[in-house]
Amino acid sequence: MAQAGFWDHQEQANRIVQALKRAKALLEPFEACRKQLHDLQELTTVVEASDAASLKHLQEELATLTARIDRLEFARLLGDERDPRGAILSIHAGAGGTESCDWAAMLMRMYTRYAEAKGYSVSVIDILPGEEAGVKSVTMTIEGDYAYGYLKAEEGVHRLVRISPFDSNKRRHTSFVSVDIVPEIEDDIQIDINPNDLEIDVYRSSGPGGQSVNTADSAVRIKHKPTGIVVTCQDERSQLKNKQKAIKVLRSRLYQRVFEEREAEQQKEYAAKQRIEWGSQIRSYVLHPYNLIKDHRTDVEIGNTQSVLDGNLDQLIEAYLKWKAGQKN
Repeated sequence: MAQAGFWDHQEQANRIVQALKRAKALLEPFEACRKQLHDLQELTTVVEASDAASLKHLQEELATLTARIDRLEFARLLGDERDPRGAILSIHAGAGGTESCDWAAMLMRMYTRYAEAKGYSVSVIDILPGEEAGVKSVTMTIEGDYAYGYLKAEEGVHRLVRISPFDSNKRRHTSFVSVDIVPEIEDDIQIDINPNDLEIDVYRSSGPGGQSVNTADSAVRIKHKPTGIVVTCQDERSQLKNKQKAIKVLRSRLYQRVFEEREAEQQKEYAAKQRIEWGSQIRSYVLHPYNLIKDHRTDVEIGNTQSVLDGNLDQLIEAYLKWKAGQKN
């Protein structure tokens, strides 16, 4: 950063500044713990066993240090090279028509609230509304440090059980929605895409119109023929900008594909992650006849369902990261 001309290339400079912030966010708490430990060790040499007030102070400082070290241990769970990146989150309604579309919209709201509470920025780049309510599918970019590292816990099938607000007979319905997460990548990672491998279509936005919705024939759909990956973008009025965003999403998904293939080779059970199958839900949200959210990987159960649906996912995500670390060990 001290080199002449560092700020001449703004995007590259910003990436380096962000990398520095992430490094400081890891190193500074470690240094603070080491200093506090050293201070406590010195205090133990001068405090008398009969000095109750000083002993109480030592116990309080030790409890604070222990909590700090626990947070450092948790930070170690986000050690994958992809974890510090932003996330591209896609939600797809499953079988069930309007019910599933409404459930997809509920999850979209949940993740938006979670991201905003973390200070992340959220942008919807593609959305297909449901015929009566909700959304059939939506793709969002969530930008912020470690957005992917945390949100990767949400990849899989989510199951909802409730009394349907769309059923006049007030019957209980079960709905399924799949969530896909890939890390957002920038130009610092080389992903080669042959233009001849791309099938590019331009179409009219599927949105209902309005001040912030693109209604021109500038929405872009790109298919990567060798892998069959399809991405769409329709949030910009410019066809060129939509194409650039779609290419960025495609590069991120190809990048993630490399890691998934590597993991599948190392441990075959991870290959199941590549398939989203109904009946293999990662989490159930039961709103009737009782209120309970259960993660089937970690067995964590939460009775305050509304809090989770309002975006309070920390307990579920932290439990998943610890469980995943245990699986790898």
